[in-house]
Amino acid sequence: MDYAVELLEQNRAFGELIRSGEPSTPIPTCPGWSLTHLLRHVGRGDRWAAQIIADRIDGYLDPRAVENGKPPADPDEAIDWLHGGAQRLIDAIEDIGVETPVWTFLGPRPAYWWARRRLHEATVHRADGALALGLDYLLAPELAADGIGEWLERVASEAGRNDAPIPLQDGHTVALYATDPGVGVGGQWTIRADAGRISWSHGVQDGSVVLRGGAVNLLLALVRRVRLEDTDIAVSGDASIWQNWLGRTPF
Repeated sequence: MDYAVELLEQNRAFGELIRSGEPSTPIPTCPGWSLTHLLRHVGRGDRWAAQIIADRIDGYLDPRAVENGKPPADPDEAIDWLHGGAQRLIDAIEDIGVETPVWTFLGPRPAYWWARRRLHEATVHRADGALALGLDYLLAPELAADGIGEWLERVASEAGRNDAPIPLQDGHTVALYATDPGVGVGGQWTIRADAGRISWSHGVQDGSVVLRGGAVNLLLALVRRVRLEDTDIAVSGDASIWQNWLGRTPF
């Protein structure tokens, strides 16, 4: 998957969604936010990542210090600002080299890591906007499946840090099975806990709880944007394990 191309495409689609709505529209899945907050968050986030890469920053950058980190008041200029941030990130990655190690909140990663991270930030926040506006949310199952993998990598890396409780008890497993045609084993995941650490692998084994449904719904359920009962997802096994997982993973 070409993450740079997909990022620019999702950023464009996000901008069109923002353009179609009233800026003050509340975002129920991001309490306290409006479409304006959503736009600023995504646009500033891309510029934040771009500045970390371009300036070779080796530690956390305060988002308030991001250059040109606020969108213009004019709606059309604000959309241009949004698109410009995504392009700035891609340019920064290409300038430094896709494999060059850079700072991330998970430790040093190749610069191209940020393209994938910001891509899936855009896909999920586009869903936030679509849900708020009552619009259909369309996303390729393959892209949703990659978003699930990216999310699980983050959860596995962060679980147990700072003495936070891990989202699974040792011996418990969560299995996710995307039913979309053509996704294959890339749309199957088994998540497990062992010795206080989280790991996952492709493929579905017998899980303590198993969720089967479309990849898009699985992604949105995983990041707590939709409730299971509002989707096509079928659950078997111990549903309390899934609820515990949701309660102990990042929003």
